[in-house]
Amino acid sequence: MTVSLPRTAVRGGALAVVAALALSACGAAPESTSTTADGKSAADATSVADFGGMSQLVAAAKKEGTLNAIALPRDWANYGALIDGFEEKYGIKVAVDNPDGSSQDEINAVTTRKGQSRAPDVLDLGSSFTLSAAQQGLLAPYKVAAFADIPEGQKDPKGQWFNDYGGYISIGCDAKRVTTCPTTFADLLKPQYKGQVALNGNPTKSGSAFGGVWAASLANGGSFDDIQPGLDFFAKLKKSGNYTPVESTPATVQKGETPISIDWDYLNAGYADEFKSKGVDWKVSVPSDGKFSQYYSQAVNKDAPHPAAARLWEEYLYSAEGQNLWLKGYARPALMPAMEKAGTLDKTAAAKLPEVSGTPSFPTEAQQDKAKTVLAQGWAKAVSG
Repeated sequence: MTVSLPRTAVRGGALAVVAALALSACGAAPESTSTTADGKSAADATSVADFGGMSQLVAAAKKEGTLNAIALPRDWANYGALIDGFEEKYGIKVAVDNPDGSSQDEINAVTTRKGQSRAPDVLDLGSSFTLSAAQQGLLAPYKVAAFADIPEGQKDPKGQWFNDYGGYISIGCDAKRVTTCPTTFADLLKPQYKGQVALNGNPTKSGSAFGGVWAASLANGGSFDDIQPGLDFFAKLKKSGNYTPVESTPATVQKGETPISIDWDYLNAGYADEFKSKGVDWKVSVPSDGKFSQYYSQAVNKDAPHPAAARLWEEYLYSAEGQNLWLKGYARPALMPAMEKAGTLDKTAAAKLPEVSGTPSFPTEAQQDKAKTVLAQGWAKAVSG
């Protein structure tokens, strides 16, 4: 697995105003697009049936020859294996732009590159950004063949988006640099962790950091309706000297700059495997006092320059092969319950997931909107000084 900076995908719809990606003069839109079985544009297809079946979809996608992806690091939830698997299976090149970008970067690329051949075909977004993109009319309705098996509440009824994989906020720790690794948010306030506790990004831009603040809120009397205790916790962590503003990445961990990192469990667990050869003993625990779980979501750009390839990519991701590849990256795929029932789940990979007790619950759209507003207004003040 190749080490790269972790992706900072945002969970909020408008957590902060960020600069739009610069427009490129190159890359005009393709002159012709693929068509469905009845001669309509592939961009209007809402299911594989519109192509006349999977073989026709594959043929149309191969004719396009390319899939434009964005903000997909190879070491994020095993995306490297997914990209390689898709290319090998279909002979379609996956071009990944800005692999370490955020969900906001993805949305910016959709809007600023509209009509260009370099616009993203597909999106992997934090949940709140997905909702925002749908509200802006940026997403194409498309229901993958396994759509019915995706749990209710984890998909848009029209197919504009559907959850792909998720996990829990966890605490990663370099056991060779930290004598006793913290396992709870309460532990993080202990004086021995001075200057050691980091987040994977800024919570006004980063999905994992946003989740980290929400988990801290749950650990300190907050709720899905009240993220303020999470802000207060990090203000206290900053005041104690334990919080470091250095954004945690595999590189900063190996350098010893961020020996304790609050991040998704599938990223921390993946890094644990990766770090073994680097001399880092990376321990991972899901804090019992702040269990926060969330999914990312898939979507097709309404104006995708390669609409058939975009839809084939989604079919691949929601096949047993694609879902199990996410699972091998320690991420919990959306179809996990259905696959377990059908006997198609990789049981070996499932057994390696970090242990978590209880059934996760998820914030509503309104709760996410409220939380992102609170964060946008208060994060800088909480960790300043």
